[in-house]
Amino acid sequence: MALSSLDWQTLYVQALVLLRDARPAEAADKLRRLLADDPSHSRARGNLIRALIGAGSFADVIVETTSFGHDDPEMLYHRGSAFSALSQPEAARDTLMGAVARDPAHAAAWLNLGNVFVDLDDLDQGAAHCRQAMALDPRLIEARVSLGFILTEQGHLTEARAVLEAAIKLAPDNVHAHWNLATAALLAGDLTRGFAEYEWRKRHDRFRRDFIDLPGPVWSGDDPSGRTILVHAEQGLGDTIQFARFLPILASRGGTPILACEPALIPLLETIPGVRALPKSGPLPDYDAWIDQMSLPLVFGTTLESIPGAQGYIPVRPGLRQPGPRVIGLAWRGNPLHSNDRHRTPPEDIFAPLLASSRHRFVSLVPNAVLPGVEPALIALTDYAATASVIAGLDLVISVDTSIAHLAGAMGRPAWVLLPFAPDWRWLLNRTDTPWYRSLRLFRQPARGAWPAVIANIAAALAEREKFGWTGGNQAWEAANG
Repeated sequence: MALSSLDWQTLYVQALVLLRDARPAEAADKLRRLLADDPSHSRARGNLIRALIGAGSFADVIVETTSFGHDDPEMLYHRGSAFSALSQPEAARDTLMGAVARDPAHAAAWLNLGNVFVDLDDLDQGAAHCRQAMALDPRLIEARVSLGFILTEQGHLTEARAVLEAAIKLAPDNVHAHWNLATAALLAGDLTRGFAEYEWRKRHDRFRRDFIDLPGPVWSGDDPSGRTILVHAEQGLGDTIQFARFLPILASRGGTPILACEPALIPLLETIPGVRALPKSGPLPDYDAWIDQMSLPLVFGTTLESIPGAQGYIPVRPGLRQPGPRVIGLAWRGNPLHSNDRHRTPPEDIFAPLLASSRHRFVSLVPNAVLPGVEPALIALTDYAATASVIAGLDLVISVDTSIAHLAGAMGRPAWVLLPFAPDWRWLLNRTDTPWYRSLRLFRQPARGAWPAVIANIAAALAEREKFGWTGGNQAWEAANG
C-alpha cells in the first residue's frame, strides 16, 4: 500500500531525528520503508546509506550503493569505504580508485584510498594519497591524522609531530590526532609530552572499553603517605607488567598500592615487595584514591633518564633448570588478537635456521602451542608466575614483542626481542637497547617485513655469545660493543 504524502513526510522526519539522536539502525528501518514506496528518492537513499554506515552494516552499504549508482563517485566512495571496513583492502582499493578517477576533487575518497594503501602495507602510496586529500581540503582533519600516523610508521617523527600539531590546532578535541601525537612523541623519547597526550587514550574508541569511572577521587600524584591507592590495570598483560615498576615507588612514599589486574598476573606481581594484587573483575577493596595504571608515568614525571626499575623489579626465585648446556626460551608468537599482530609476529618457518642449531636447546614459552624443534617446558605455563620460574632457569629468552619480553626484562633476565620495522612506541627507534629494561637487546627489521634479516642477526649474536660466554646477561656483549 502506497504511503500518503503526509505519512511519507512524517516517516522521513522521524528517520532524520533518529539519525540525529545516534540511533542509526532504527533510522535505517524507516528509510527502507520509504524507499519501498518510492525507490527513486535520492535523499532517502543517501540517508539510508548514512544510517547503514552508522549502524556498522557495511555489507548492506555495498548492496545499496551497487544498486543505486554503480558508477556514481559518491556511491563508489561509500562502497569502497565499506569494503575497507570489512577488511577487504583489495576490493576497497579498486573501488576507491574508481571514485577518484570519476571525481578527482573528492578529498574524502583520496583519504580513504590512502588508508587502504596503509592496510596493504604500501606506506608511500598511503602518504601520497593523504597529502592529495589535504591539498584538496586543508580542513579535512582526518587526512592530517592519517598522514601523521603514516609518517610515524615510516620513522619520520619530526614531520609526523608537526602534521599532528597542526591538526590539533584546527581541531583541539580530535581524539585520534592526540593519540597519534602521543605515539610519535613517545617513540621519539619525549615521554613528558608523550604521556600527557597519552591520556587521550581514555577517549579513543579502541581503548575506551578498558576504562571505568570508579568511585572516589582520582589520584593526581600528591603525597600518598598513609593512603591506599587503587591502581587499575588496562590494555594488555605486557603493559601491566611493564608499568608495575611504578608500584614500589608508591610504597616507598608511604602509600599502599593495590593493583586490580588480570588473574593470571596476580601470583607474579604479588612477589613485588609492598604490592597487593587482586582480580580487576571482582569486588574492590576500600581505597582512598584510584588511578589508571598507564597514567602513573605521567604523574611521576617520568623521562628516559628517570625510568625506574630498569635493572629489574620482579624478584627472581630459583628457577627450574632445563637439562642441557645452552637452553633458550622461545616465544615465537603473542596474542593473535592483538591489533598489530600481523606485523609483530613472524611466520613460524622463519625460526627454522635457529632451531636447526645443534648447539642450543629451545624451550617453549608459548602456552598450549607447539613449534617443531621447540621442546615443552618442564611445567605447564598456567600463569605468569609459572612462566617466570621457567625463565629463571634459562640461559636466554628470545621473544617477539609480547608479554614474555616484558616479563624477562622485569626479572632482569637476558632476553632478545624481535621487532618490526615500525615498532611499538616503547621500543623507541635506532637503538639495540631500551631504557625500560637493561637486560633486553633489540633486533629490528631493517625494512618492513624483513624477518630473515632479523633471524640472521640473532644467529650471528648467538655465535658472539658462544665467543664471549653465557654468564652475566648481556654485559659481555655490551662490553664488546659499547
